[in-house]
Amino acid sequence: MSHERRTNPSGSTEMTETGAIERLRASVQRLEHSERLQRALFAIADMAASGLDMQRLLEGLHRIVSQLMYAENFYIALHDPQRETVRFVYFSDVMDGQVYRPDQEFTVGQLRDTITLRLIRRARPMRGSSDEIARALGLEQGHGVGTPSVDFMAVPMCRDGQVFGILAVQSYEEGRGYTQSDEHVLAFVAGHVLNAVERKLGQEALERRVAERTRELALANDRLQEQVRESERAVHLQATLYRIAALGHGQDSNEAFYRSIHQAVGELLNAESFCIALVSDDGQWLDFPYYVDSSGAELVRRPMGRGMSEYAIRCARTLRLEAEAIGALIEQGEVDAATYGTPAVSWLGAPLMGARGVMGVVVVQSYRSDLHYTQQDAELLTFVSYQIASTLQRRQQAEALQALNAQLEQRVQERTQELRRQIVVRERAQKQLKHQVMHDSLTGLPNRLYLRERLERALGAQKLDPARSFALLYLDVDRFKLFNDGLGHGVGDEVLRIVSARMADCVRAPDIVGRLSGDEFAVLLENCPQPSSACLVAERIQARMAEAIEVGGRQLHVSVSIGIAMSRQSYRTVDQLLHDADTALYRAKAAGRQRFVLFDEALHASAMNVLDLEQQMRVALEEEQFMSYFQPIVRLADGDVTGYEALIRWRHPEYGVLGPGQFLPAAEETGLIETIDWHMYRLAFQAAPALLGPDKILNINISPCHFHSRNFPRRLLDLAAWAGVAVDQLCVEVTESSLLSDPDAAAEILGSLHEAGVRIALDDFGTGYSSLSHVHRFPLRTLKIDRSFIAPLGLGAQQRSTAIVSAVLSLAASLDLDVVAEGVESTAQRDVLLSMGCVHAQGFLFGRPAPATGLP
Repeated sequence: MSHERRTNPSGSTEMTETGAIERLRASVQRLEHSERLQRALFAIADMAASGLDMQRLLEGLHRIVSQLMYAENFYIALHDPQRETVRFVYFSDVMDGQVYRPDQEFTVGQLRDTITLRLIRRARPMRGSSDEIARALGLEQGHGVGTPSVDFMAVPMCRDGQVFGILAVQSYEEGRGYTQSDEHVLAFVAGHVLNAVERKLGQEALERRVAERTRELALANDRLQEQVRESERAVHLQATLYRIAALGHGQDSNEAFYRSIHQAVGELLNAESFCIALVSDDGQWLDFPYYVDSSGAELVRRPMGRGMSEYAIRCARTLRLEAEAIGALIEQGEVDAATYGTPAVSWLGAPLMGARGVMGVVVVQSYRSDLHYTQQDAELLTFVSYQIASTLQRRQQAEALQALNAQLEQRVQERTQELRRQIVVRERAQKQLKHQVMHDSLTGLPNRLYLRERLERALGAQKLDPARSFALLYLDVDRFKLFNDGLGHGVGDEVLRIVSARMADCVRAPDIVGRLSGDEFAVLLENCPQPSSACLVAERIQARMAEAIEVGGRQLHVSVSIGIAMSRQSYRTVDQLLHDADTALYRAKAAGRQRFVLFDEALHASAMNVLDLEQQMRVALEEEQFMSYFQPIVRLADGDVTGYEALIRWRHPEYGVLGPGQFLPAAEETGLIETIDWHMYRLAFQAAPALLGPDKILNINISPCHFHSRNFPRRLLDLAAWAGVAVDQLCVEVTESSLLSDPDAAAEILGSLHEAGVRIALDDFGTGYSSLSHVHRFPLRTLKIDRSFIAPLGLGAQQRSTAIVSAVLSLAASLDLDVVAEGVESTAQRDVLLSMGCVHAQGFLFGRPAPATGLP
């Protein structure tokens, strides 16, 4: 069967050549199609860059597309995504003609349910009959605008994924349709068409903006030119007005002034006929000090009548009148024709207003029919009238002032002599007043104000010369309150006068003695290089004060305490110096009075420590750092505890537990002792019920500050009742020294507590003054023998202490008082006290102070 498959070689060759020719022909067609497409794109680009208007550009685009495919029916729709509008910028259709205008803009609402809007929304090419495309787009058949087409093709014009319009072609003839290749070509051309159309639209918009801007600039330039002309006129007007205003301040004669005014006014308005008329002082005459009249009329002084000038004066306002108005005034009798003179075509007059009314009038008038005055001329002449009136008033006042100068000069000379006499009297009074202000009225010494002024000067001099040194002595009269209260204020004042005189005798110029207040004085030693020099002055003052004073039939002995502060470079203010001197004075009085103390760094550090300690104690009160400790009081015979003394301790966060001696002195000095006492009372009373039982006594210590409060007994008893402490289980301890501050108040406070059933104990008995008088005066129940008398007991040399303790025990037995021996620390001391008949004791031998929870 192989011979049946044999082929004709010549036939095979012919078939091969035919295939090759077909491929070459197809290739040539593709090349020709590509070349046409390329030429079309170049043509589109050239047209976009050409100067064609939009309509001719779109027609050219239509022709180019027609060269690529059948496009007799062609339209371009542009979409504005921002504004949501559509414009059919080009529409050519053989069936429907020109349905849309190129400049007509449709909203998406107006094109709803149209193929064009649906194609824009779809954003993809579509091809087919108009009915098929309508169904594909979800539109009803036949719904839309225009004649239905046999074949329709549209492609979107896109950029960056956004549709800016569509290109559409359509055919109404069978057999003339569009292929897939046509669709690709039209889609390819669409982007270039969009660029060309947008470029042309941009050019047209730019040309419109340029044209519009050119018109705006032209109008602006016209306005600017007009403003320049107006500005130039305004500058000239302003300069002339300034010149007119300046003329009023010149020294020219009246004639020269009026002539200059006339020249200036002539630059602003026509002033061929110009005159100034003034009313006489008595108001009966009208003078014409200056006039120029183009008609040749002469103006002479005349009685006030019915002329135009007089009419303007009567109206007291600027008048602008034409010939008709002037004629009407003549007919009405307001103006006399004979007085008026040559009739004017236009008349302008402004009154000269003075302090007492109208002084006159300035007038310009025109005899020419082509010259009429305007409202602006009236305003200018009004301004000129102000300047003329102002100048006339000033010159009149200058003449009056010159006439008064002679009289005034004589009066000034007389007044000068009188003032000189008054100045002498005033200076004398001021000197006396300054002395009174700067000196003390009682002693005649410089006062605090004068002393501060001198200290300021001394500090300033030391800053300029660091080698310069001075000293301040701060003095206080010891026990001056006793003189004042006991002998009367008259005696107290005499004591102060004698003390001040004696201190003044102890210093020499330029040193000064000043009285600060009450019984406080100060001495400023201006040239005091060494502290020893200040100390010598202090000794001299104290020696001088040792002499007795005879006042009111009595001989009094007065002493002073002195604090001394030497000048230092660290002082910046007078208050710092006064503070340090006062600190030294306080230490001198605390050391026993009648002595002097020199301020040094130790005192400064002590004062600072007190301030720091005060702040820490305030924090301790807020944070409950104070605690109540208790030390037992026992019966010597059997050692049983009969009571406890409440003592205060401070659990310091940095230094641990502090005893009362480490902070109570500072508390007394800073005024916190009362607050701390009440805090301790509350703590002690809270712990007392569980600690005491039914038969033990609680002892608390009272500071002297409580004797100044009459409410203290009631407050203490209320606190005890609140804590559940029975009154008969409460004992208050007072020291002998605390009773000396105010014995009467102390007796009243202690009496109230005694009447309420509270026991009273005298602490540290035997160490103070007049111990026996205290036993007699105050309602005491217990005497506590001071530890200084107990310490020697049991030692070899104890005879003196034994005698004192024995005397105290005998005294207490005779007065039916209890006795507690303090500070018992050994069995030998206990045995001696037992042998002497002492019943109660307190000390480390029986127990140290401890919190309530740590007691047996």
